[in-house]
Amino acid sequence: MSPVTRILEGGCQCGHVRYRISGAPDGLVVCHCSACQRQTGSAFAMSLIVRKQDFALQQGTLKSFTRVADSGNRLEGHFCPDCGVRIFHSTAAVPDKIRVRPGTLDDRSWLKPDKQIWTRSRQPWLAAELKPLPAHEGQA
Repeated sequence: MSPVTRILEGGCQCGHVRYRISGAPDGLVVCHCSACQRQTGSAFAMSLIVRKQDFALQQGTLKSFTRVADSGNRLEGHFCPDCGVRIFHSTAAVPDKIRVRPGTLDDRSWLKPDKQIWTRSRQPWLAAELKPLPAHEGQA
């Protein structure tokens, strides 16, 4: 992924929530775990890893949902209370980072994943398309 030299902005589907990311992301991960498949209603989810201090809510409020991940860590999902779009998730295990759902960015044209995780849950039809990425059967 190329370094970001500009401010990133995004928000939810209904416009209630807006945010800004002021620093370069640390990576873009494709996650194939069953929880991400269920949460997105798709074959995988993507997470843009950013420093917590670089993320600022500009408008609106978020609701949270907490679940226990396979690792035993508590994962907290933050979403728009009106349209339900997940904005980011966080965990106390990595307190200085959050994982923003990059589909909520205004400009998504530059996104290119650099790693995939939970490949043992990956849908079989995706295997060929994502082969060039480093792959991990569990959390990396």
